[in-house]
Amino acid sequence: MQVTQKNALPVTRQEDFAAWYQAVIQEADLAEESGVRGCMIMRPWGYGIWERIQMLLDRKIKETGHENCYFPLFIPLSYFAKEAEHVEGFAKEMAVVTHHRLKMEDGQLVVDPEAKLEEPLVVRPTSETVIGTAFSRWLQSWRDLPIMVNQWANVVRWEMRTRMFLRTSEFLWQEGHTAHESEADAMTETLTILAMYRDFAQGALAMPVIAGEKPENERFPGAVATYSIEAMMQDGKALQAGTSHYLGQNFAHAQNIRFQDREGQFQFAHTTSWGVSTRLVGGVIMTHGDDDGLKVPPQVAPHQIVIIPMLRENPEDEALLAYCAKIRAALLDASAFGEPLRVLIDKKAGKAGPKRWGWVKKGAPIILEIGGRDAAGEQVTMLRRDSLYGEDGKLANQAMHWESFVGQAPALLDQIQTLMFCAAKQRLDAEVRSDVTDMEQLKTHFEGSKYPGWVAVDWCRPTGEALDKVVEQLKALKLTIRNTPEGSSPTGSTCFFTGAPAVERVLLARAY
Repeated sequence: MQVTQKNALPVTRQEDFAAWYQAVIQEADLAEESGVRGCMIMRPWGYGIWERIQMLLDRKIKETGHENCYFPLFIPLSYFAKEAEHVEGFAKEMAVVTHHRLKMEDGQLVVDPEAKLEEPLVVRPTSETVIGTAFSRWLQSWRDLPIMVNQWANVVRWEMRTRMFLRTSEFLWQEGHTAHESEADAMTETLTILAMYRDFAQGALAMPVIAGEKPENERFPGAVATYSIEAMMQDGKALQAGTSHYLGQNFAHAQNIRFQDREGQFQFAHTTSWGVSTRLVGGVIMTHGDDDGLKVPPQVAPHQIVIIPMLRENPEDEALLAYCAKIRAALLDASAFGEPLRVLIDKKAGKAGPKRWGWVKKGAPIILEIGGRDAAGEQVTMLRRDSLYGEDGKLANQAMHWESFVGQAPALLDQIQTLMFCAAKQRLDAEVRSDVTDMEQLKTHFEGSKYPGWVAVDWCRPTGEALDKVVEQLKALKLTIRNTPEGSSPTGSTCFFTGAPAVERVLLARAY
């Protein structure tokens, strides 16, 4: 049966995916413009999702032996000058502080030319240079290794084209930095973090990803190797959802990060860096949202269950509120995913219908509407955000005894989390095409579909000028090389681009 849904948003994904994305953010009260180009105000529901991401991921980071710390927002320009390749990669995005005071002149605040800093300060775009300088002080002997730190911070990269959560001039993230005795130890760290990001994205965010190595042209500035997790959004574009970098000894040489080894000789450390950011919130929106708004996976939902008392006739119905409070108290004694349930009673004034649709648009996993008749019958009326509609096209409200719901709630949340992942994984698997054999077919595929997905082709891992030619060919089609999936093997014998012997597969896509 064809289901006719109520679309709570003013635009659908099929009509205009970019406009739909902005509508979800607005209607779900996730974020808004701040008055500064490229910077956003994260509203409580949006920041609450980020807080959940932060809390769960921080736990995993600490379980792998890292400690949190904090480094300054301002970095002396001379620190970047030590690492030429690194600074070149970020030079066009750096915000620079040159003066430290304003003054009043003709009734206006202006920069005081007498307050020029002796050395310009860069507003942190990433922290390799300042953390590397600290490592050079902290590290003396092989006994001091490994050094494994992480910080939660904001960074600034002056983006030309901005989009909320996905690419903003200021964003929030975590950045891990480590130093190791050997290349093998550092590579183990790099791949351990890649696996941690993959498992976190798929477990907590219900967002399937493909982990693998980036090609030479996509490496982090100054890195020897960069690895990523790539997620497919519903419009078929790729989102780089996290990166882990093996920096080799490049930064160690530039910043004198060295130690006395077991034989008493001085050696340079092998370093890594890695991070994920608030773009994960954008990934959640575009992976799971529908034409009624956001769907939040239960593990990262600020409120997993929202109770709406139907107070239209009596805004101060103490009996109804007490009934709702009893249910909430019972739910708080239950747990899902190893934590107590997170439950909100929405007591704000307003009709139940608009309040329900408000929480639908926010993506709360389970919504309970409770009226006087429900209370009298010891019932609740449940609506699941992952399956709003029945076969008749109407809202799939389900009435049940409140104690039965409390008993089922943890399993329901676990089921919602699993089904959200399975739906996204099924879409990812269906939208990666592997039968494209030449550039003409590649062009036809990407120009012939509104949302074409990804293409996987055989690859010989070209470098230098050979890779530059490949990148130029793809640029003409607005395509990028995403990564070479872990453990991939070529399906044929020759590289799609060069005709040289193939060694692996590579993913091609349009991307955010």
